[in-house]
Amino acid sequence: MPRRPAARAAACAGLIATLALAACSAPDADLTAPPEPLGAFRLGYNIVVADGTQKVEPSRDVTEEEWEAAFTQAIDERFSRFDGDQLYHIAVSVNGYSVAVPGVPLVAAPKSVAIIGVTIWDDAAGGKINEEPEIIVVYERLGADAALVGSGLTLGREEQVENIAENGARLIERWMRENPEWFESRPGAATTARIVDNEIVRN
Repeated sequence: MPRRPAARAAACAGLIATLALAACSAPDADLTAPPEPLGAFRLGYNIVVADGTQKVEPSRDVTEEEWEAAFTQAIDERFSRFDGDQLYHIAVSVNGYSVAVPGVPLVAAPKSVAIIGVTIWDDAAGGKINEEPEIIVVYERLGADAALVGSGLTLGREEQVENIAENGARLIERWMRENPEWFESRPGAATTARIVDNEIVRN
């Protein structure tokens, strides 16, 4: 039996509210609580390169330097919280992006996206953990307004880039947690070394 108009309207309103609430979660919202340990992980070098990144139209322009700065900050903010006793380096390449532009019809509600490649290095072992970069497609996480009409109409370019970078760091952590064996404590791998002024200082 078809739904009555009032029932259909109520169902649609509920769906929109649910989507809006889901979209409102900021990509760095989980940083306010103490982190669950990631094995023996402690952040070493945080290397981000965007040389030759490809822009996919329609898109706002973002420089290589802007991508590198945004991802470097987001990764440092997320992973510097972990205080294990083994050092790991995170290397990220920003391979391509499309940052939503204003003026696109509302029905499209385009999301911004970046494609990154991620490699984890084990300092004690002196090599890569994953030989081939993990390719991660990073969409922005939107507030309620942007989720409905697209971030090109509600956010500035810098906010969009920051949002993508923060969500990218979150997805990198999620991928790393899917491989807990990488960060298990090993005899002889513990270190008190720290990164100071982008150099490893070994005590």
